[in-house]
Amino acid sequence: MSTFHPLRVTSVERLTDDAVAVTLAVPAPLRTAFRSSPGQHIALRRRDGEGREIRRTYSLCGPAREAPEELRIGIRGVAGGEFSTYAVKELAVGDVVEALPPSGRFILEPRPGRFAAVVGGSGITPVLSIATTLLEREPEARFCLIRSDRSAASTMFLEDVADLKDRFPGRFQLVTALSREEQQAGLPTGRLDERRLTSLLPALVPVDEVDGWYLCGPLGLVEGASRALRGLNVPRARIHQEIFHAEEIPATATASGSATESAARDRAAATVLATLDGRSGTWPMDDGESVLETVLRNRADAPYACKGGVCGTCRVRLVSGEVRMDRNYALEPEELDAGYVLACQSHPLTSAVEVDFDA
Repeated sequence: MSTFHPLRVTSVERLTDDAVAVTLAVPAPLRTAFRSSPGQHIALRRRDGEGREIRRTYSLCGPAREAPEELRIGIRGVAGGEFSTYAVKELAVGDVVEALPPSGRFILEPRPGRFAAVVGGSGITPVLSIATTLLEREPEARFCLIRSDRSAASTMFLEDVADLKDRFPGRFQLVTALSREEQQAGLPTGRLDERRLTSLLPALVPVDEVDGWYLCGPLGLVEGASRALRGLNVPRARIHQEIFHAEEIPATATASGSATESAARDRAAATVLATLDGRSGTWPMDDGESVLETVLRNRADAPYACKGGVCGTCRVRLVSGEVRMDRNYALEPEELDAGYVLACQSHPLTSAVEVDFDA
């Protein structure tokens, strides 16, 4: 599950001044392994000039395919971003990048019904895949896209979204908000915050008839949209969210135990037993290490990407013991209830912890 494969770049398309769409060719022997569900992402890795390994996840923006001949991803440059800066400024046709097969649970398998999304900035990327796959495969489905961007010039995938409007005029609805620029048609200038969305959403769609809401983008937008929907009595099970921009997210404890108790236990000697790709090992944890860091010291093939509690690549099932997660913006409540945690954010609260990467 954690094997990287070399994929060749066949296209680098400039979307905005700071964003590109990159197309990767998938060799025939790997096409089954790289099948995806709409909304998933892939982890990429490269080494910098000092030999350090850099990993990042990027969402697939094309329609999901069972045996894809190519994968298309959207990458927006982030200030100080080691991978995104390279991708936007240097990546070229013919280059080879290493990629993990698609993963992620921010997905919508096509089915009849009414669906909607609230996205901000590069949060359009997985939702473009979701909407395109749904509308192409399911004639009894409708999709409303509510997107927020700074300006028209900073808006990613303008042509792709316009194409959906042309192809599915009766089933695809687009609403655009710009936070820093006036537009001739559409919503008045301003951010889509909780207050604004609470009044706006019922005017756009019959909120109680929407079978699934997909929220993606910066933390503030996603949390505001989620609160607005809950205030409109949308069941939690219908709200799906994915956070972008891990560097903007403050760490907050998400497991039980006081700060004093956690610090004391973190300092105590602890061991982690991990199962990965059918093989198990037990190792002592160094002071302050996360479960992922301990496993990586002994198993370099452990899966991870952002290390920020956002992408979910390092999801494991907690078999025994107790951990404290610093932050979690990747796992749904039902996953937490089923015993899953993020290895990159988990610190031991017991002297021994057992996790299963294969579960």
